[in-house]
Amino acid sequence: MTARTDSEVRDAGEGRGDMLDLGALWAAIKRRKLWIIGPSLLALGLSFVAVNMVTPRYTGEARILLENRDSYFTRPGQLGGESSSQQFDAEGVQSQVQVIMSRDLAREAIKRIGLVGNSEFDSGAGALNALRKIGVLVGLGAHPADRSPEERVLEKFYDRLLVYPVGRSRIVAVEFTSQDPALAAKGANEIAALYLEMQEAAKQDTARSASSWLSTTIEPLRKRLAEAEAKVEDFRSRNGLLVGSNNTTITSQQLADLSTQLSNARSQQAEAQAKAGLIRDAIKQGRTFEIPDVANNDLVRRLIEQRVNLRAQIALESRTLLPEHPRIKELNAQLADLEGQIRGAAERAVRTLENEAKIASQRVESFTAALDGQKKNVSSANDSEVQLRALEREARTLRDQLEQYMGRYREAIARDAQNATPADARIISRAIEPTEPSFPKKVPIMIVSTLATFLVALATVASRELLNGQAGAPTPTEPRRAPGWVGGGAAGATRPSKGEQRRERVAGLLTHTGRLGQITLDRADPDGTLGDLAERIAEPPRGMAPLVAILDGGGPGATSARDLAELLAQRCRCIVIDLGKDEDRTRPGFSELLAGEALFSDIIMREPGSRLHSISAGRAGRAAVFAAPGLIEVALDALCETYDWVLVVAATGDDNAELTPLVSRSQGVLVMAGQVGNGHAVEAAYRVADLTKAPVALVLDAPSVPLPFSEREADEAMA
Repeated sequence: MTARTDSEVRDAGEGRGDMLDLGALWAAIKRRKLWIIGPSLLALGLSFVAVNMVTPRYTGEARILLENRDSYFTRPGQLGGESSSQQFDAEGVQSQVQVIMSRDLAREAIKRIGLVGNSEFDSGAGALNALRKIGVLVGLGAHPADRSPEERVLEKFYDRLLVYPVGRSRIVAVEFTSQDPALAAKGANEIAALYLEMQEAAKQDTARSASSWLSTTIEPLRKRLAEAEAKVEDFRSRNGLLVGSNNTTITSQQLADLSTQLSNARSQQAEAQAKAGLIRDAIKQGRTFEIPDVANNDLVRRLIEQRVNLRAQIALESRTLLPEHPRIKELNAQLADLEGQIRGAAERAVRTLENEAKIASQRVESFTAALDGQKKNVSSANDSEVQLRALEREARTLRDQLEQYMGRYREAIARDAQNATPADARIISRAIEPTEPSFPKKVPIMIVSTLATFLVALATVASRELLNGQAGAPTPTEPRRAPGWVGGGAAGATRPSKGEQRRERVAGLLTHTGRLGQITLDRADPDGTLGDLAERIAEPPRGMAPLVAILDGGGPGATSARDLAELLAQRCRCIVIDLGKDEDRTRPGFSELLAGEALFSDIIMREPGSRLHSISAGRAGRAAVFAAPGLIEVALDALCETYDWVLVVAATGDDNAELTPLVSRSQGVLVMAGQVGNGHAVEAAYRVADLTKAPVALVLDAPSVPLPFSEREADEAMA
């Protein structure tokens, strides 16, 4: 690339600005295509030679499924559903992976696979070369004979072993790599088989240790149980707490029998007394024959029959004989004698019932006395029964414990046999002898190396062109670009002339010695206007767009904040939030967003014929927006993360309480002054300058008003 003069570089910078000349860059790349294609072809050739010179390695893979293989036949004490429900979680799978990679398993695998003496794995196989001998002599390495054969192979063994869980499953893959395909397959299968054997051996060791412990525990427990049962029987015999039917003591049974007999005797006494009283009442009332015990008596029944016959005879004789006739008197005397006999029989029944009642009363008294005595015996035996129950409870606890231990002992003895405890895993895929090498992957390595070399060469050529041509790099006289704006003319603007510098100094005098800045809004020179705007805006936080608060007086004929937003929208993504007035209350706006009644997509509108986006105050108006200062900051942060410029318009007549949430977090404050002599705008700018540390500037209309005094007077004033 030929060297260019300073004027050519300056002219190119003025013409391109911050724009990257892709055409020139592409032309430079085509001119230096050999510097790109040559290294790429060289990398392709070297990678081809390298992958063919490297000794290939083969990988054998075996897969193990982790599952609980206990069943009803291997563990009779559990149901098959309970054993099958026990599964491995993610931590359990990772634990089994570490078990497969354990050092004990590795030592046994090295012996079974036969890696000791294999030159690929054993560093001590064969004689040492001269370089290694020198290293051992100077102490840079240990002699292979100083370590055991397994220790020499372990490091290389772990380098060639890869164990990992397959996806979101309980399958573990075991990969073993070797230069010999048969050895790779054998290594993977042997490691998987060793893992299953270790699982079974661990279960057998557990069962064996359990049976050994139980055997030493059961015999003392059996002796304690025998002693406890002997104590129970001895205490029962010494205290007379013999057990009868229904598992109750004899004293308790006797007490129950006496209570039953006493109840029966009282019932008999009451029944006899009641019958005797009823019979006496019936005799007094002449209703002897209504008494069941009297009427059912055979003697009384015969007497009644005789009385009936005698009355019939009296009635027959009375037809012919008078009452004073001897025959009639004889019959009446016989009838009276029969009546007396019947009453005597009834009285004897009454006396019999009364005697039964007396006997029953005597029995009640006897049973009551016996019951009281038995109660005393039972109450005295209760204390002994409490102690007896405690002894029985201890014996029962020992018996249950002994039975439980005996069951576990029988189960442990059964599981100590070979193949009685299957491993909680099984091999679902055995390794086969691989036919394709796993390393090196020839085609991918060649493609990656060639592509990487191509990209490095391309980046080198492009970077050299950019650095030599200073494309996209700002010149020392460039003003700082506006954040988020990629423009053309502003980046290449030249240093202002001496007259312009004097105007800026005079403007500084007019704006209180630089406290307030000044921006001229000139539609004919948008790049210059936006460059001045960038100079008056502080640097925003990283990843955020600049937030600018604009105070718009809204005077007739004056340039508004919307005009400045239109200029920004031509160069970048810009949005204006109009909180200066309540014009359109028919559609949702910023107030509905803060109230949670609308989303950003509902309130952001695009201006017709422009790229500018805008948000109105909304149906609730400006007052509702200013009433939620905390929510305003959240919404503005979201907009600053989306757009390149965020403009918030307020009115110059708003009080400090309303303006503080806006101007306190803004990177700049603009006051639309219109003309230099706008005292109302200057006063508003002074007031806002006290509320924020951000730069404050007056936005004037173009063309500018002529200076009130000459350049010489301005220089003298600055001096």
